[in-house]
Amino acid sequence: MRKSTTNKSISSRKEITHTRIVETAARAIRRSGYDGTGVADIMKEAGLTHGGFYAHFASRDAMLAEAADQAGAETLAIAEKVFAEVPEDQALQALMNAYLSNEHMANIETGCSLAALGSEMPRQAPEVRKASTCRIKEMIALIKSRLSASQSNTYEKSLVMLSTMVGTLLLARAVADPELSEDFRQATLKHYDAKE
Repeated sequence: MRKSTTNKSISSRKEITHTRIVETAARAIRRSGYDGTGVADIMKEAGLTHGGFYAHFASRDAMLAEAADQAGAETLAIAEKVFAEVPEDQALQALMNAYLSNEHMANIETGCSLAALGSEMPRQAPEVRKASTCRIKEMIALIKSRLSASQSNTYEKSLVMLSTMVGTLLLARAVADPELSEDFRQATLKHYDAKE
């Protein structure tokens, strides 16, 4: 009986450590990009030695795929939280406002993985792209679920909304001119508010 308890304890500790590495990597890829995220740096940031990496992952790409999945899950959780806090008819505008907020703009490390990493995705390994694509599809479905069923082309409208949010945030972060950055965000918010 004791051996079984010990095995469960070891397994549980390994799962906790694995989760810590993935969460650290999910922040790191958003902060530094895929190419700027090294195994040694992630392990150090997670408080672990580099040597322990292969006890958890077969390769760097396997870790990046899990990190992309985790980052996408965190993005979805934020959107679901926004939706839960407002009446259904205000959900999409509330999401747009939260997504293009000063807070989200400043917090790349914990913000939307699509805006932080989208331009790097074509150069990633297939398993990384697959994990990210699954989360993008979930975000599209989440947005679509908040569009009125009486509207036509809800799938297309959800694609446009997601593309607009991600593109706006990416451009607002890319420019070195704070006024232009704000202009991008305000123009998008004004455009979507007018459509309500």
